[in-house]
Amino acid sequence: MLWLYRLLFLPALLVLAPRYLLRMRRRGGYREKFTQRFGAPPSLPPKTARPRVWLQAVSVGEILAIGPILEALARDGVEIYLTTTTSTGWRLAADRYRASVADLGYFPLDAWPFSARAWRHIRPDFVILAEGERWPEHLHQAARRGVPVVCVNARVSDRSFARLRRLHPVARLMLDGITRFHAASALDASRLEALGVSRERLLVTGNLKLDVDIRRLAEAERAALRRELGFPDQGPVILGASTWPGEEEALLSAWQRHRSAHPGCSLLLVPRHAERREEIARTLEGAGVRSHFRSRGPADAGVDVTVADTTGELRQLMQLADLVFVGKSLPPHTEGQTPVEAAALGKPILHGPGMSNFRAIVAELTAGGATCPVRDAAELAEAIGRLLRDSTARQGLGTAAAAWHQRNAGATARVLADLRSLLGRAR
Repeated sequence: MLWLYRLLFLPALLVLAPRYLLRMRRRGGYREKFTQRFGAPPSLPPKTARPRVWLQAVSVGEILAIGPILEALARDGVEIYLTTTTSTGWRLAADRYRASVADLGYFPLDAWPFSARAWRHIRPDFVILAEGERWPEHLHQAARRGVPVVCVNARVSDRSFARLRRLHPVARLMLDGITRFHAASALDASRLEALGVSRERLLVTGNLKLDVDIRRLAEAERAALRRELGFPDQGPVILGASTWPGEEEALLSAWQRHRSAHPGCSLLLVPRHAERREEIARTLEGAGVRSHFRSRGPADAGVDVTVADTTGELRQLMQLADLVFVGKSLPPHTEGQTPVEAAALGKPILHGPGMSNFRAIVAELTAGGATCPVRDAAELAEAIGRLLRDSTARQGLGTAAAAWHQRNAGATARVLADLRSLLGRAR
């Protein structure tokens, strides 16, 4: 099966290349270290007695989630080579972890020559993969060298589970080479077991994203941030977190409907992909509202709507919100973005029906009275109006969300304990 994968990978890459190159161009920032995608060697120091760990985290969410693990291992004396896939993930990793890692680079394409070339130069003693990073060639290179591979925060989405159940040989190719899975939930563990992973290789550690370490803004910092965004000193803020096409329009319509009843009400949009700024700008211009884009710096005048077309600021911006809508959840979107940061901050959470990537989390939040689910844009507008009028209901949702988060924290300590044990055996 591996040989078939190798034969098909490069033709498939050629077919998909135009789409991905266009996406790279839109997002920008891919030129630096671009050759590492083809296995070019990183600037790692010569190997020493310290264990070398290759840690792969695909993008922003995973980069944030693995932070406490990375920094703890670095304090233990472990040498870490950190790779990511997206330019936004690379920039965030460079800002946060450059002092803690031996080097930072891009993950190579999973073609035989590129992966083998990277492995020859990196020579890791241990591999850590975040969430769904399960590349067959990468796993094969680890297996032929006898290098342990651990998948932390391991998740299996509805879509992936359905596909892998139909294609069992592909599932084996993506799962058999992993030494240990740290499952993000019992549901993820049961799905992995159904796909053929033995119980001995499974450990339910919980979701690392529940251990988010958010620096709380002081009141003066919150006031300064409101001014930077162009918002008035007083008035409710509706935040769209990691929104996708169609959701900005739904939030804008809801805000326009209720703004007159709530003086100073502002709308803060944080699109999942900053390169959509021009598309969102046309929507706002068509609506005739005063708007500002954060990438242009502080607002020089008061505005109604601000678009945070930047990276890595959501946790800070969310602290201004009175209501948080979690994106990629209104039809036709079905997967959802994470509600964890909003819960950790004790914010009232609204979301659409499409939260399949966070099914277990949303089920627990909803059962605990910590979210306000809506079916479509019309229900979203109704729910926003109701919650803006009812401060007691908002407080109840936020309190329940914070309580749920506090009950479910602790995954980092469990993951670290097992990683240290496995690293000790690898040595």
